[in-house]
Amino acid sequence: MPSPNDLDLLNDTFGDPVQDTEVAAAPPDATAMVESLSDGDKMRRMIAARYFCDHKDERAIAPLIDIITTDSCPLTRVSAAYALGRNPSEAAVPTLIELLANDWNGYVRKGVVWALGNCGDRRAVEPLIHALKTDISAVRLWAASSLAQVAKLEYEDIVQSIPPLIAGLRRDKMAAVRSNCAWSLGQLCREMPSNVIYATAIDALIESLVEDEDIGVKDDARAALLRVGDPNGLQMIEELEFEGLI
Repeated sequence: MPSPNDLDLLNDTFGDPVQDTEVAAAPPDATAMVESLSDGDKMRRMIAARYFCDHKDERAIAPLIDIITTDSCPLTRVSAAYALGRNPSEAAVPTLIELLANDWNGYVRKGVVWALGNCGDRRAVEPLIHALKTDISAVRLWAASSLAQVAKLEYEDIVQSIPPLIAGLRRDKMAAVRSNCAWSLGQLCREMPSNVIYATAIDALIESLVEDEDIGVKDDARAALLRVGDPNGLQMIEELEFEGLI
């Protein structure tokens, strides 16, 4: 996972969906909060959306979907997106995917990729891959980790997701994104048989362990190799430790 310094840099630049939607003092009445999601006052809607960032209630799902579809305030939309991540629903997935493709605000898209990861729905795999390849760095960061949560459900999704994660690990300019790619590869390779795709991923992790200039990426590549337990990866770690290089 990304190092603290990398996350600090990203959060200073783009904000963090968890921190941006944190509830300072949770109102006790969930029913009132559900009703406030449809309130005509935008501040009441935002407060209610933030409430469901920390609370689960199936009654909130439909009005939260309506908020992210219609509300003009990006802070309210990101709160609603994060609340849907806390209240995952198959019904929300198409709307979240559409929002990821079309919302102009990076904060919102960042919250959406987090929510899609929590929803655990296969329909999110291709949109998350596209975000990993093309979006701003803060969105790519969360898309990389969300892919591991969604793709591990089906083998064909793992096969589809590993190549773009390898590309992100090797070429992304942001160290935190490379770290999350390493983490996700470590998660997905545990579900893979020993084939060409698996071997390519292990080679990419070893390459990052040896060659990446960022110590955080090196650490995450090492952790991923240890998590997978691949013999070649473990041997490389042992050799580098013996030589004092890591």
